[in-house]
Amino acid sequence: MIYDIRHVTTYSYETQVSFARCSLRLEPLSGDGQELVSHSVEIRPRPAERTARRDFFGTLTESVLIETAHRSLRIDSRSRVAVAREPRARDAASPPWESVRDHAFEALSLDAASPVGYVFASALVPVLRPVTAYASASFAPGGGILAGAADLMRRIRGDFKYDPKATVISTPLRDVFEKRHGVCQDFAHLAIACLRSLGLSARYVSGYLETEPPPGQPKLTGADASHAWFEVWCPEQGWLGFDPTNNMQPNGRHLVLARGRDYSDVVPLKGLVLGHGDHQLSVEVDVMPITADFS
Repeated sequence: MIYDIRHVTTYSYETQVSFARCSLRLEPLSGDGQELVSHSVEIRPRPAERTARRDFFGTLTESVLIETAHRSLRIDSRSRVAVAREPRARDAASPPWESVRDHAFEALSLDAASPVGYVFASALVPVLRPVTAYASASFAPGGGILAGAADLMRRIRGDFKYDPKATVISTPLRDVFEKRHGVCQDFAHLAIACLRSLGLSARYVSGYLETEPPPGQPKLTGADASHAWFEVWCPEQGWLGFDPTNNMQPNGRHLVLARGRDYSDVVPLKGLVLGHGDHQLSVEVDVMPITADFS
């Protein structure tokens, strides 16, 4: 399947801003059944300076400097990706999770794909004792890593309520766990904390999920949204994806934007401005299928 992705972010300022510097991570990744066909970003007002580099995780990171006074900043990202991905069966054979845990520490590589960099606590994913106890229920002694991760995903979907008003980006993981509600970002962080608490390597995936309108209704422009899920490492099968928000393994409708230890490594847009007063943020996302022909 081929998809067109449009991700438009608009900041509207109460008073004029004289300076802005932003960091953008908006180019989808290629690999693991996904191929980036094209990508462009239009910024208004026009930047005085734009530079790009690949960060440690392989994500294109663009630095933008705006020196023109403005009351509105609009960043319009457009991408086309081709996806051909089939999830593994949840009951497929996989090695015992204890052996996977031990194998991760034998890895010799320290690159972004190595499991070593994703086994310890990170900025937004602390290891908490109650979370360890919660995770243990899915990983019986000698149980397969795939079955354990799938059961953890299923339990998070059933035990936690999706509530977009319950949390913000800075809500601590402990609060999410205790109150049992949150959004996709929170559920991905929780699953990662569960896995790392058992010594397993897990990483955060940001991206998009194609949504479908109710039967008989047209799809609304800007009605899609960013999405997040997690991946757990297995020495024989590589990184395996799981979407706890929807209790499903990522398929051809999951479009990968970036990967990292947690959300702080994949923030699509962050920066600073010189000015005062309040501001309003508007984000519109459209994920539109183009054709079912992967070519």
